[in-house]
Amino acid sequence: MYLVRKYCATAVMNIRSLALLFLFSICVSDVSAQRWKKLFRTENDDKYIEDHTEDLTVRLYGSRKYTYYDMVDGRLKEEVLYRPNSTNNLGVGVNYKFLGLNLGFNFPFVNNDNARYGKTKYLDLQSHVYLRKLVIDFYGQYYKGYYLANRRINPTPVDLRPDMYNKDIGLNVQYIFNSKRFSYRAAYLQNEYQKKSAGSFMIGGEFFAWQMRGDSVLVPQNLGVNGFFDDETFNKTSSLSIAANAGYAHTFVIEKHFFITLSLTGSAGVNQTTFRYPDTRRPQRAIGWQLNNTIRFSVGYNSSRYFAGIHYVDITTRSESPVNRAYQIFGAGNFRFSLVRRFALKKPLF
Repeated sequence: MYLVRKYCATAVMNIRSLALLFLFSICVSDVSAQRWKKLFRTENDDKYIEDHTEDLTVRLYGSRKYTYYDMVDGRLKEEVLYRPNSTNNLGVGVNYKFLGLNLGFNFPFVNNDNARYGKTKYLDLQSHVYLRKLVIDFYGQYYKGYYLANRRINPTPVDLRPDMYNKDIGLNVQYIFNSKRFSYRAAYLQNEYQKKSAGSFMIGGEFFAWQMRGDSVLVPQNLGVNGFFDDETFNKTSSLSIAANAGYAHTFVIEKHFFITLSLTGSAGVNQTTFRYPDTRRPQRAIGWQLNNTIRFSVGYNSSRYFAGIHYVDITTRSESPVNRAYQIFGAGNFRFSLVRRFALKKPLF
C-alpha cells in the first residue's frame, strides 16, 4: 500500500510538472509570437503611403525574365559572355490583400530571334515578394540553349551552344527599417501609393547555388586568346555561396504622382567553386570570396487609382574560381512594364 501511495504521489507530481511546463511553453510561445508580430507589423504613415491592399488591383503587363553567365580573366583583361535567348511575355495579373496572381503568355510575334540566336528551353520560377518590412527574392531557374554574346569575338553567324544549360536556386531576404514611410510595394506590386519622397536602409542575407554544363569545353575554341582561364578544359562548373548584405532604397516623388525608385544592395561572403572535366581528370575546387549585388529600378506614374510604369530587378553573383585572378559571374533578373487600375470594393471578398 505504501508503494502504491508513493507511486500515485509521484505520478501526480509528474502530471503537475508537465502541466506547468505546458502552460509555461504556451506563455513563452505567445510572448514570442507577439514579439514577431511586433517586429514585422507596420502602420503606414498616411502622409507618405496610401494603402490599397483592400482594393482589387488589376494589371496588364509585359515582362522578360533572364539569366546570364560570364567568365572573366583579370590577368588578361578578357571575358566570355554567354546568354540564353529569353522570350518576352504579355499577361494579366491581380492583387488583393496578401494574394497575387499573374498569368503570362508567350506570343510568337514578339519572339522571332530563334534563327539568329538559337532556341532556348527554360523554366524560370523567379519570384519577388514585397512585404511591408521584408523583401524576399527567390530564384529557381533552368535554361538550355545559349549563344556567345561577345561583340568583339562573336563570329557571323552567332556562335550557338544548344548543349549548354544551367540550374540555379537562390534566396535573398532583406529587412526594411523605414517601412512606415518607404514602400517597395508601391512600385513593384502597385497596391500602395507613395505620396512623398522617402527611403530606407536594409540588411539581410542570401545564398545562391548554380551550375553550368555543356557537352564540350565551356571556353570557346575560337576565342583566340592564349592562356584564358589557364586554358582549362572544364565542361562543367558550379558554385555554392552564402553572403550577408546591406543596402539603401529611395523613392523620389515628383509633382505628387511621378516617381523614381532606386535601390542598391551589396553582399559579401564566401563560396566554393568546382571545375569538372569530360575526361577522368579529378575535379578542381577552390574556396574564395563571394561578391554580389542586387539592383532595383522603377519609374512611372502612380495615383490613388492608376499606375503606369516600368520596374527592373537584377542580381549579380561574382564567384572566385580555381584559376588565379579569374572569376565567374552568374546573374538573373526581370524587366517588366505594367498598366494598372485599382477598384475600390463595397464589400471585402474575404
